Amino acid sequence: MINCIIIEDAPLAIEKLKNFISKVPLLHLVCTFENGLEAFDYLQTNTIDLLFLDIQMEQFTGLQLLKALHTRPYIIIVSAYGEYAVQGFEYDVTDYLLKPYSFERFLKAVNKVQAEMSSTFLGPSTPREYIFLKTEYRMVRINLCDILYVEGKGAYLHVITETARIMTLLSFKEIESLLPSEQFIRIHKSYLIAINKIDNIERNVVKIGNVRIPIGKSYLKDFYQGLQ
Repeated sequence: MINCIIIEDAPLAIEKLKNFISKVPLLHLVCTFENGLEAFDYLQTNTIDLLFLDIQMEQFTGLQLLKALHTRPYIIIVSAYGEYAVQGFEYDVTDYLLKPYSFERFLKAVNKVQAEMSSTFLGPSTPREYIFLKTEYRMVRINLCDILYVEGKGAYLHVITETARIMTLLSFKEIESLLPSEQFIRIHKSYLIAINKIDNIERNVVKIGNVRIPIGKSYLKDFYQGLQ
């Protein structure tokens, strides 16, 4: 569970964040602040994992808050002003959401936080055990050990497990960033597979269960090197 707070002075922006947060089981909204000074006081005595932080606020801006915090939680900046992005990343923020943003873009930022937290708490040598993916109007938890392969079809990806086919709007690049490279490998422009689910390889075709997946010519070298 990721405990988070919202620091934002625009009511509509607050409601949008609350709505998006409520759709992600991984997130727990602790409280909301419309004033940066009040948020600063709260953070002196309370431990929070993640801040959704606006930049332009009266009295005490988001950048002033970042400067004042000696110990910073994970931070996702939410702003209508792209020119603050460089300054924000100087404070090691995890992501920068430029208003207006979609739920898919919001989820991508949350997944970045989850990945960074997993790396911190588990250590770089310990693989993640699961990911959350948005499918239709739900968030679905997928255990990595259950994934057989990922198939691209048009604008969608289908994550195939032993018991389900889960459709998501993530790109291959985005899902590759979530999956450990030592466990999963891209073998075709339309396929990414779990290495430990391979039954056999014959004539540059991978067999997983009853499914035969061709290895694309541009992926051959990296694929066989990855098996060594």
